[in-house]
Amino acid sequence: MKLAKLLLALTSAGLCGQWASAETPAEIERIQVSSIRAAYPVSTVPATITVIEQEQLKAQLAVTQDLSQILGNLIPAFSPSRQKLTANGETLRGREPLYMIDGVPQSTPLRNGSRDGNTIDPAMIERIEIIRGANAIQGMGASGGIINIITKTPGEQSHQLKLAGSVPTTGGADTQSYRGSYLFSKQFDEVSLVSGIAYNKTGLYLDGNGTPIGVDTTQGDTMDSASIDLFLKTKWQFSEVQSMQLMVNHFDLEGNNDYKPVDGKPADGIPTTSVPGKTPGYGAQNKVTSASLDYQHQQVWGGSLSLQLFAQDFSSMFGGSSAATFQDPKYGANLFDQSQNVSEKVGARATWFGTDLLGTDFDLSTGLDWLQDLTYQELVMTGRNWVPETEFTNYAPFAQLRYDGLAGWIFSAGARYEYGQLQVDDFTTLYSSKSSFVKGGEPSFNELLHNFGVVHQLTPELRLYASYNEGFGMPDVGRVLRAINKPNQSVAQFLNLQPVVSDNAELGLEYSAEDYRLQLSYFTSDSDLGSRLQADKDGIYSVMREKTEIAGFEADGEWNYSSAGSLGFSYARSHGQYDSNNDGRTDRDLGGVNIAPERVNLYWLQEWTDGISSRLQISRYFDLSFNDGTSFDGYQTLDGSVRFDTGANGVWTLGIENLLDKQYITYYAQTTPANSTYFAGLGRMLQLSWQYGF
Repeated sequence: MKLAKLLLALTSAGLCGQWASAETPAEIERIQVSSIRAAYPVSTVPATITVIEQEQLKAQLAVTQDLSQILGNLIPAFSPSRQKLTANGETLRGREPLYMIDGVPQSTPLRNGSRDGNTIDPAMIERIEIIRGANAIQGMGASGGIINIITKTPGEQSHQLKLAGSVPTTGGADTQSYRGSYLFSKQFDEVSLVSGIAYNKTGLYLDGNGTPIGVDTTQGDTMDSASIDLFLKTKWQFSEVQSMQLMVNHFDLEGNNDYKPVDGKPADGIPTTSVPGKTPGYGAQNKVTSASLDYQHQQVWGGSLSLQLFAQDFSSMFGGSSAATFQDPKYGANLFDQSQNVSEKVGARATWFGTDLLGTDFDLSTGLDWLQDLTYQELVMTGRNWVPETEFTNYAPFAQLRYDGLAGWIFSAGARYEYGQLQVDDFTTLYSSKSSFVKGGEPSFNELLHNFGVVHQLTPELRLYASYNEGFGMPDVGRVLRAINKPNQSVAQFLNLQPVVSDNAELGLEYSAEDYRLQLSYFTSDSDLGSRLQADKDGIYSVMREKTEIAGFEADGEWNYSSAGSLGFSYARSHGQYDSNNDGRTDRDLGGVNIAPERVNLYWLQEWTDGISSRLQISRYFDLSFNDGTSFDGYQTLDGSVRFDTGANGVWTLGIENLLDKQYITYYAQTTPANSTYFAGLGRMLQLSWQYGF
């Protein structure tokens, strides 16, 4: 656990907070989040939690519609956005986060297509709750943290119309993007509802030199695409203590396939570009329907009961190629094919939460989760299954105990028992994997995950916290199964199907006063059998199962220098290694597909008049070298936005992304250099939006 380093970090952090003036505990931020499955304020939870509220989200959406970019701007431990449809390589604290929409998991862990960050239009989002670091409370897949997207809340009758357009400063008609959304909300006697529709047409992207950015014809792209989102949420309030809520969201994004890439030359610093033209096959697509039914009763056995049923139908089409992986003599030479992931999930979650059990100072949160996931990956052109149908069933009872009977201290401890079973029938791999026969099976896993935490309110302004969590996740089973190239293997005995269990420790502090806020944390995350991605010569990734160790430091702060203005910063630095020769010691650096670069974000907020406000933000990525010979040349970008509230005539917002028109190669492209994916980042983009409510 590297206890000495942790103690040193906490001691240093404590010294940094000693200059504060006194405040009452009530003035410290007390936001409650739904992601922890209990009615606790953030300030009492031994973890680093960030809530992106509606106003913060609006300020970011004035500049970009890229959710990954927004997360990186506000959560520096999140990897730089690839600015593509895929989220492959976008990690949180060096591990995969679990995306959720109102508690419905969006990730597809059995065949991780890395499309879970693009399953809803931002117009339908109310806020985003982020728990940084492993947390087993939500179950499988949250080894890097939880990103829970909370959708719009039903309320009084209202109409909200938003129109927006964006264009690069050097672009023409083919680079223009348009967006529109409409939301309707109404409160009846016991029933409330909110419904909406959003449409987004995205044009060609240009870099800082005014050159078309290369289209990703393999993983998929958000440029040259169109998307539509249909959303409904309704709530029945049966009584003061009983309610039921239904949420349904359908999101469909499809590439237009109007451009084809021109290979770059990483050795010469020449990025991949695009030219007009059709590529074979279908355009990349994300087609996702998520639904949940939530029931709550506030008076059950002296506590509150929450029940949720959920379902998701997820289909993600990738671009095609004539890669060696797809070749098979019976289909002829130079075969073109493309793949599609299909995942169908159903599940249920039951949670009971009670305070002051039997008149004591103990609180209890307990429940049971159930998940069933059916996933496969098909090759569309030839009808072959690249990944066989794989069904995963998971049961997980949990209990979390909390004690607050000692003044200034809060202790918590919990356990979650994970039982998972895979079911795979006999199958034969592709010709490129030597048409290997694999005997099916039903391997099962049992893991008991523990967590411990403590929060100490050292002064009315300063709290310290420490925690230990065991995270649980599945390796990318699909990648493992499709890569088998030796005959007569057995699924039941295949070592690489074992789950990823990580040991995670964190120490931190939070200081909050009238005009100042500071949060510091140091974390470690180790796994004896990790899951690392490694690309082959075709750029197709395989899963490597090795010992991994990750450590990092984060800092966030804000100074409200007046009632109308504030300055803030956030900083993150992490480092990770894996065991390359299986000798039990980590020796090689985790690369850019796993670890984010050192990063600092600075921002300035100013309210000039009652109707005019602005935001200016800088993101700086520092140079980074890995001991495998790859490196990253850092860069910085500047974004700005101005908001004009005209009252009866609506709200106008002007945003500029990459205001200085900086030319740069993205972090992922630099750290995984390949001719076909050496992409430059977005150049200067202007966005004008109008929002009107009535």
